[in-house]
Amino acid sequence: MPLTMPPADEAVLARRAEIVAALRRMVPGEGVIASDQAMRPYESDGLTAYRQLPMVVVLPENTAQVASVLGYCHREGIKVVPRGAGTSLSGGALPLGDGVLLGLAKFNRIREIDFDSRVAVVEPGVTNLAVSEAVEHAGFYYAPDPSSQIACTIGGNLAENSGGVHCLKYGVTTNNVLGCELVLMTGEIVRLGGKHLDAAGYDLLGVVTGSEGLLGVVTEVTVRILKKPPCARAALIGFPTSEDGGACVARIIGAGIIPGGMEMMDGPAIRAAEDFVHAGYPLNVEALLIVELDGPRAEVDHLLDRVQDIARACNAVTCRVSNSEEERLLFWAGRKAAFPAVGRISPDYYCMDGTIPRAKLPLVLKRMQELSAKYGLRVANVFHAGDGNLHPLILYDANKPGELERAEKFGADILLLCVEVGGVLTGEHGVGVEKRDLMPAMFSESDLDQQQRLKCAFDDKSLLNPGKVFPTLHRCAELGRMHVHEGRVAFPDIPRF
Repeated sequence: MPLTMPPADEAVLARRAEIVAALRRMVPGEGVIASDQAMRPYESDGLTAYRQLPMVVVLPENTAQVASVLGYCHREGIKVVPRGAGTSLSGGALPLGDGVLLGLAKFNRIREIDFDSRVAVVEPGVTNLAVSEAVEHAGFYYAPDPSSQIACTIGGNLAENSGGVHCLKYGVTTNNVLGCELVLMTGEIVRLGGKHLDAAGYDLLGVVTGSEGLLGVVTEVTVRILKKPPCARAALIGFPTSEDGGACVARIIGAGIIPGGMEMMDGPAIRAAEDFVHAGYPLNVEALLIVELDGPRAEVDHLLDRVQDIARACNAVTCRVSNSEEERLLFWAGRKAAFPAVGRISPDYYCMDGTIPRAKLPLVLKRMQELSAKYGLRVANVFHAGDGNLHPLILYDANKPGELERAEKFGADILLLCVEVGGVLTGEHGVGVEKRDLMPAMFSESDLDQQQRLKCAFDDKSLLNPGKVFPTLHRCAELGRMHVHEGRVAFPDIPRF
């Protein structure tokens, strides 16, 4: 379905032409894209139900160009939406029709690898997997490993505080980033942190990590690299019900065992992944737990025995332990391919992201099945069981009238359920536009006001990624004064398909 926009008047067209010309002076060559056809790949991120052509796309190649673009937009009052690889699933990189889309795909170099300090200094356009590949010859790797790691970039990981299947033991992005170079909306360039473990003063790096492009544009990131453990083995454990699998997760953690990774899939996800990857998953179970232990071999073998004992006490019906590195990687291949695998059994799916206390897993899985029956839509569950980060995939057909709307309501109810049981609206996908209007379910108006005051300290005109995360739009007044409410944000010019 083509995107149609009302015709712009002559003044608007003239202003746009002026902005495009100014950007081309700052980023010469092919760094500015202004035709509708050429901008089409940028109209959406991974939340493809929402699309909007930007006013113009600019692709700078270095920090100086980023600073020039932001400084110009700040002076002229032009909105800016930063974008990495566009794999965001919450609409965090959704363009604005009256804003500049600032793409960082050309920032794709690894600037330094310092094995003595155990860090790598990379540009934000470097893919997550590329970092591990660059250091694996020396026996190192980068721990956060989202399922989209072959495509998602470090800059986007930092913006969303991404995790992955090994985040239970080794942490999410914020636990593995030591420093960054940040360009503020004014064009100022600042450095936060560095190669050292802890920076002095306020934890501004912690503030920027997970800020979803609202505070500044990251042009360099210093990440921790870790030595690979001497041994890693994984167990595939099947259960007759998802409740049994959820109970096993809670008991493993309760026993003081911290696996390198612990992932869970339900029946629909298991069968889709097995048909796609042929990883040897059992098809006669309704829940599959992948538990990986790493460390010295004696410790790994001992803990695997304990995990199997716990699983049997939770009614496990199958258990298979990897006996080679190839077999271990095959176990994970099925899990990491679960999202595209589910795409083979449904025309469309809506990927959710919420986090709950681990002990609430059995309850939440049961309630999700009740919601599935209520909305008449199937759901496949794939999630980071160890830290309670759920990724339900709601299956629907966008060609059937009303199904997208039902999927969105189903998803909202799942997220509200997460908050109800003591969890949060997001684990790693961010808020973006997807969860923006649910923020009041978790935060009071005072909470949200304080968060937006922090944004005002970085972005005094609210020009960076406006309309994302916060359900109300605020204008930052003079320093030290209260900002002014202007009502709810709406996106009437963003067609939804």
